[in-house]
Amino acid sequence: MTPQDLVLTPRGIRFLGRLFPCSIGKGGIKQDKCEGDGATPSGSHAITGGFYRPDRIARPNSALPITPLRLNDLWSDDVKDPNYNHLVNAAQYVFSHETLRRADPLYDLVLTTSWNWPNASPGKGSAIFIHQWRRPGFGTEGCIAFKRTDLRWIVEHLRPGARLIVAHQP
Repeated sequence: MTPQDLVLTPRGIRFLGRLFPCSIGKGGIKQDKCEGDGATPSGSHAITGGFYRPDRIARPNSALPITPLRLNDLWSDDVKDPNYNHLVNAAQYVFSHETLRRADPLYDLVLTTSWNWPNASPGKGSAIFIHQWRRPGFGTEGCIAFKRTDLRWIVEHLRPGARLIVAHQP
C-alpha cells in the first residue's frame, strides 16, 4: 500500500493521512462477488479514471482521466450483453444497463475501478464505482460512496496508479 491508495478501514477510507466516512455495498464485503449481490468486492482495484456531469459541475482538477458524461451514456450490467461491464452510448438499449446521467446527483462525479474490467467475466459483477452517497450509512449496490465535498477532494488529490484497497472482513 502507498499513501496514494484509498484503503477501506472499519471507520472509513484512509487516504493521504485523512479518514473519510464512506458507504459500502449493502451486501457487505465479499471475496466471491457476483452480479446483483450488492457486495463490495475485496481486493486491490486500480482507479482507472472517471466521469462528471458537465451540465451540473465544473470539470474537477484531477491528474486522472475524467471525461464528461454524454447524453445516453450507459453501463451494461447484463451478463448476456457482449458489452457487459462496459460503457455504451445508446438512445435505446435492449440489454439491462445503468443510466449514468441520473436524475439524482449520485453520479455527478464518479470514478471507475478495474473490478472485472476491462476483460469482464459475465456474472462476476459490474461497475464498482466511487461516487456520491445518498446519505451516511446508506448501502450501495457494491460501490464506495462519499459525501459530495469529500469525493471532490479525493478526486482532485488522486494520482495515476492509485488503488482502492478493500480487505476481506469475515
